[in-house]
Amino acid sequence: PPAAGASPGAISPFDRRLKRKQKNWAALQAEPAKCDYLREEVRGIAGPGRRRAAGLGRHSGRETFPLALDVGSGRGYIAQHLTKETVEKLIQVDVAENALKNAVETEIPTVRVVADEEFLPFKEDTFDLVVSSLSLHWVNDLPKAFKEIHQVLKPNGVFIGAMFGGDTLYELRCSLQLAELEREGGFSPHVSPFTAVADLGHLLSRAGFNTLTVDTDEIQVNYPGLFEVMEDLQGKYILCMGESNCSWNRKPLLHRETMLAAAAIYREMYGNSDGSVPATFQIYYMIGWKYHESQAKPAPRGSATVSFGDLAKIGGLISRGKK
Repeated sequence: PPAAGASPGAISPFDRRLKRKQKNWAALQAEPAKCDYLREEVRGIAGPGRRRAAGLGRHSGRETFPLALDVGSGRGYIAQHLTKETVEKLIQVDVAENALKNAVETEIPTVRVVADEEFLPFKEDTFDLVVSSLSLHWVNDLPKAFKEIHQVLKPNGVFIGAMFGGDTLYELRCSLQLAELEREGGFSPHVSPFTAVADLGHLLSRAGFNTLTVDTDEIQVNYPGLFEVMEDLQGKYILCMGESNCSWNRKPLLHRETMLAAAAIYREMYGNSDGSVPATFQIYYMIGWKYHESQAKPAPRGSATVSFGDLAKIGGLISRGKK
């Protein structure tokens, strides 16, 4: 909880107790699978067919991972893409007990633990693989969360994660801000803050990961208008997935006039030619390894035998080789 006399937002942007309540409520909704269309798009980050994870066995020098950890597992979206040939045992961790109670069954022997992503209750050098999908954007102290993940990994262990990026719902965010400035003379955040991709690699490196890969992707969904965007986000995505805004400085409601102005701005600035409007979800994918002496090392400085200046001649060299 925030320190006495201090503004909650100055200590941490999110109310984690509220987030836990939201996720617990979401896990009890009827037919939750219908609400998970975004997680369905992203959940295969650790699956055998996903190109970002295709080299796991080759790079790690082993075909299976005896013990894996799913951080912020929810109902077990990633587990559905894992096989017992790849992962021998899986531990799922989530802050919401209802999500774990309603988790999807998997063929992998699984243990479920209620815990906060920022305070992992595991010993150092425990896991061969750590995965996380669309959970870490609600963490108050992301550097600490990365350090916790790095600490519980074994040497030569790998972390694979996906989280929402800074451009997520930028159309909605900009439209609401402009409308509030025009009608109310100021604005409050209605979409949660996200990490910038430029910071992600630095944070992972600072936590101790090496051989980093950071990739971005976008999922775009079209709607008839702003009201349909917000209705779908609140009814299907946000509430059912437990993704309601839990920022300390969130604004509880919007005036009708402001909403009408935002809808007009949304359509004018971002509308498609067919009259619909887009909602963009940016996804960051990341892979990082914990150091081990068996990993490939960069060649010593000055040991190169070919100059970068010779790259311009490569076309001619290839042509002569063919002849």
